[in-house]
Amino acid sequence: MRVAIVIPNYNHTHAIERTLETLEPLGLPVFLVNDGSNEATCHLLMALDAKYPWVTLLHHPFNRGKGAAVMTGLRAAYKAGFSHALQVDADGQHTLDDIPTLLSAASEHPEAVISGRPQYDDSVPKGRLYGRYITHFWVWVETLSFDIQDSMCGFRVYPLAATEALFLSEQLGERMDFDIEVLVKLYWRGVDVVHVPTAVIYPEDGVSHFQGFADNVRISTLHTKLFFGMLKRLPQLLGRGRKQTHWSSISERGSYWGIKLLAESYRFGGHWLCRAIMYPVIAYFFMTGGAARKASIEFLERVQALEPNHPQLQPKVSWRHSLRHFLAFGNAALDRIDAWCDRIKLSEVDFPERALLADMLERGQGGVLLVSHLGNLELCRAISIHQRKVKVNVMVMTANAENFNKVLKQLNPDSDLNLIHINELDPSTSIMLADKIAAGELVVIAGDRTASGNAGRVVEAPFLGETAPFPQGPFILASLLDCPVFLMFCLREQGRYRVHVEPFADTLKGPRAGRSERIQNAVVRYAERLEHYARKEPLQWFNFFDFWRRGQ
Repeated sequence: MRVAIVIPNYNHTHAIERTLETLEPLGLPVFLVNDGSNEATCHLLMALDAKYPWVTLLHHPFNRGKGAAVMTGLRAAYKAGFSHALQVDADGQHTLDDIPTLLSAASEHPEAVISGRPQYDDSVPKGRLYGRYITHFWVWVETLSFDIQDSMCGFRVYPLAATEALFLSEQLGERMDFDIEVLVKLYWRGVDVVHVPTAVIYPEDGVSHFQGFADNVRISTLHTKLFFGMLKRLPQLLGRGRKQTHWSSISERGSYWGIKLLAESYRFGGHWLCRAIMYPVIAYFFMTGGAARKASIEFLERVQALEPNHPQLQPKVSWRHSLRHFLAFGNAALDRIDAWCDRIKLSEVDFPERALLADMLERGQGGVLLVSHLGNLELCRAISIHQRKVKVNVMVMTANAENFNKVLKQLNPDSDLNLIHINELDPSTSIMLADKIAAGELVVIAGDRTASGNAGRVVEAPFLGETAPFPQGPFILASLLDCPVFLMFCLREQGRYRVHVEPFADTLKGPRAGRSERIQNAVVRYAERLEHYARKEPLQWFNFFDFWRRGQ
């Protein structure tokens, strides 16, 4: 792999010399492109060209735009025999210490574009930041994927053969629209995009050539063209191979920035702006999530087979019911944000069994709540189970849920929710949770999803007409904690949320000799109650994968 560096420059003088000094130890040739700069900048660039023999200075006779300058540099590097080119901006925004990480990723994925994924500090202009969120959304639509997590970062490594082939066949935008267009069109051609986190700063003395109105119009026009280009390539994009993976190995589709886009829209425009943005997002999920759509329809068909007259599933389960299923998921997510922002009050939730938990907690006794991904338990945690602070500890099998929690903390810093990320159940976990129970806290464990790689640590139990795998871990943990165990479901019924709490066991602890049978019986009872509520409200079943597939 032969790598060169490409730096476009238009009237950037304050950081370019420092940038070259930082790059010198890397020993990589640099193609520095002067994009029609003023006389003072030209003199500086020529002096730097004379000072550093590994710098090749290229000139545009007039300012053509950042995209044109990058293309000139990339094509010069390709013509000189380089296989890859690292694009670095001249304004000092990029963390050059991350270059070895980008180059390592390029070595591991030589056919892919390696792009920085910005981690901003407080210096980022908010207008630019919100504009990026909007662009992220449209790029996800234009590629029918979440593979491109940031399309505007100019800190990236290009595979030059694929990039030159694109330049030869298509005319790309030459200004601020270039970074977006080149990445989307390379993706359309089958080039993968790999992201590397990198810190980005906006120096106080920095110079920006982003022309607010003109460049926003240019980028909006580009997104319109790319959207219709996506429609032409719809079969190809939908058919792009996606491996079926265990649910816990799947990062949240849309990741932190997608969730943050909705949260920022909520903070900026409230519930109704967030809802307006949510509908196209859900429509996108529905169009592109083939496996989730299939799992949705199969689940609803199972319920209809057992409840042929269910009013939500008439006359026959079809894609329309699945779309309503997806929309129910989106509405539940929005309700969570409403609850954390205190828009849904305790008085708006029916909780007739509240005293079961309140009395226990008043005595200083902690307990375990066995929950599921049916309904909206997050709403219960948000509004609290009785009108005082309750420390709630939620066990999660993946880091995925932390993204949502991170955003909620920004919306409401007072949210008192402790996510505990576990991969394996070990003695230290049991001791830590036992201390929390002794302190009168609640431990919440979902009992309906198995962990990745733990296919043998499941218990088979009947569920909607067929045996399904349930994890042993939550029930073993509940037995080790030797405390009261409850089932909890929070379902939207007739326009209001209704919390169902059922005593499950005073304790699941017992003699070691009968533990397997005791755990088996507990799982079967849990599955029975889960089926009962799933048959009542099937559109609130939020496990969008094949629940009966072993290894899920």
